[in-house]
Amino acid sequence: MAVTGPGTGVAVTGSTAGVPAVAGRRPVRARHFVRLKLRVMGNNLRGQGWRIALFIGGIIAGLWFAGNGFLILAAPGFVDSEQGMLLAAGFGGTLLVLGWLLLPLAFFGVDETLDPARFALLPLPRRTMVTGLLVTGLIGVPSIATGLASLGLVLSAALLGGPLAGAVQLVGVAAGLLLCVLGSRAITSAFAGMLRSRRVRDLAAVLLAVLAALLGPLQLLVIGGLGNADWDQLAEVAGILGWTPLAAPYTMGFDVVDGRLWAVPVKLAVTAATLAGLYRWWSRSLESAMVGTASGGSARAVAAASGTPVSQLFPRLLTRTPRDRYGALVAREVRYWWRDMRRRANLITVAVVGVFIPALINVGGFSAFTYDPDGSLDVGLTASATSVSISMLFVGALAAVTLANQFGFDGSAYAANVIAGVPGRLELRARVVGFSVYIVPLLVVISAGLGLFLREPGWIPVAAGTLFAAYGAGLAVNLIVSVVGAYSLPETSNPFALNSGAGVAKSMLALVAMVASAAAAVPIVLATALLGEVWYWFALPVGVGYGLGAVALGLYITGDLLDRRMPELLATVTPRR
Repeated sequence: MAVTGPGTGVAVTGSTAGVPAVAGRRPVRARHFVRLKLRVMGNNLRGQGWRIALFIGGIIAGLWFAGNGFLILAAPGFVDSEQGMLLAAGFGGTLLVLGWLLLPLAFFGVDETLDPARFALLPLPRRTMVTGLLVTGLIGVPSIATGLASLGLVLSAALLGGPLAGAVQLVGVAAGLLLCVLGSRAITSAFAGMLRSRRVRDLAAVLLAVLAALLGPLQLLVIGGLGNADWDQLAEVAGILGWTPLAAPYTMGFDVVDGRLWAVPVKLAVTAATLAGLYRWWSRSLESAMVGTASGGSARAVAAASGTPVSQLFPRLLTRTPRDRYGALVAREVRYWWRDMRRRANLITVAVVGVFIPALINVGGFSAFTYDPDGSLDVGLTASATSVSISMLFVGALAAVTLANQFGFDGSAYAANVIAGVPGRLELRARVVGFSVYIVPLLVVISAGLGLFLREPGWIPVAAGTLFAAYGAGLAVNLIVSVVGAYSLPETSNPFALNSGAGVAKSMLALVAMVASAAAAVPIVLATALLGEVWYWFALPVGVGYGLGAVALGLYITGDLLDRRMPELLATVTPRR
C-alpha cells in the first residue's frame, strides 16, 4: 500500500519487513524529512514577496544575534580570563537553554512546517518520526544563529587551553544545541497535549499569570545586585550551574582549561542522560499529538443548560448584547479568545509584558535596589509622570499588536464569513469589541496598580489615558496590518506551532506594528512631558477620546479595504497542505 502526501512528491510504502520505505523501496531516513521541509518552505515562499522579504530580514536579525553572541562568548579568550570564560559558559549556556525552553511558550512558537499530525496515517515508527523532526528542527534561523553564537566559547577555550580544550568545547556546543532544540520541542509538545484539558488550561493560565507578576521584581533584584556584585561568588554560582543539565555541555571546555579532565566525561554523561530523557518524553508526547484527542462537553450539561438555544451562544459577559449578526460575531470572538489555545497564549503574553515593562522602565536601573550597611534592602523609585506615560505607551501598543494576524487564527474557517458576506466594518468592529472585553479590564488594573505601587495615585489618570490612547492607536494600525499582512498558521493542536518562516514573519510584523502604534500615540506622551500637573486633569478623557477616535478612523479605512480583499485574505490565511 502506498500513501503519497499531496504536493510533496514523497511516497511512503509499507515493506514486508514492517519497515517503511520511500519510492524505490528505500527506508525513510532523516534526509527525507529535510528534503520535505525544504520543499514545503520553498512552496510557502513562492510568489509571496513580503514573506521572502521578512524571511531575509529574519536571517539578517539572526546573523546579528549570532555575531554579537559570538563576540561576547569569545571575549574571555581575548582578554585571557579563565573566570570570565566560566561566567560566560555557565550563565550564557543557562540563558540559551532557558530561552529555548520558555520563549516559544510565551512569544514566538516553534516551527511546525512538518506537522506531526499529518504523519498519523503513515506507517512510520516513532523513532523515525522523532529523529526526522529533530533533524529538521536543527535547520532554521534560530538553530543556526544559536550554533554560530556558541562557537565563541570554542574560540575562548582554544585560546585559553589549546586545541584539546577547543575540541572538547566544540563537542559541548554541539550537545548544547541539540539540548536546546530537543528540550524546546519536548516542552511545547507536552504542554500542547496538556492544554487539551480545560482544567489544565485554566490552571496553566493562573500559573503563568503568577510567574508574570514575579518577572519584574526578579529582574530588578538581578540588575540591582550587579552594582554590588561579588564576581568570585558569581563564578561559584556559574560553576554550580555547570554541573546541571542547563550548562553542563557549555562548561566542558573550561574544565579542560582548568585541568579537570575527569569532569568532561561526567558532564557528557549528564548531558547524554538529559538528552535521552527529553527524547523519550518528546517521543511519547509526539505520539499523543499525532493521534490527538477530541474533547467535548457533557451531553447532560448541555441538556441542563437554561435559556433558549440562541441565548446559550452568548457568554454571561454579553447579556445585553443585541441578538443580531453583530452580537453573534462579538459572542463568537469572546468565546474564541478564551477557548482557543493560540489566542489565550497571546492574552497571557499581554498580561506578562504588561507587568514587566512598567516595572523595568519605572523602577529599573542599577540604583533601583541598594543595600544599607545593616543589610536591609532599599527600593529606590525614580519614576516620573513622563516615564509612566512612556511605559504605558509600550504596554498599550503591545496589547493591540495581538490583532496583527487576527484572521490567521481563523484560517480556512474565515470562508464562512466570506460566503455570508459580512460587511468589513461590522466584522472588524465586532472583533475589536470581543478582544477588548478581556484587554480593557486588564489595562485598567495595570494603570491603577502601577500608580499605587509608585505611591502616586495622581498619576493613575496619566497612565490610564496613555494606555487607552496607545491601545486605540494600536488597534487602528493593526487592523490594517491584519488585512494586508496576514499569514497562515498550521492546522495543529499545538498552540505554539508556526509554519516555516511564520516565526520570522510574526516577529517582524509585530515589530513594525508596535513601532507604528507607539508613534501614533506619541502626542499623549509629549503632552504629559510639557504640560506638567495641569495635564493630570485632562489625561484620562483626552486619552480615551484619542483612542476611540483612532479606532473609528481605523475601522472606516480598513472596513472598505477588507470588503475588497476578502477572497485574497481567505487564500492567504488558508494553510497550504
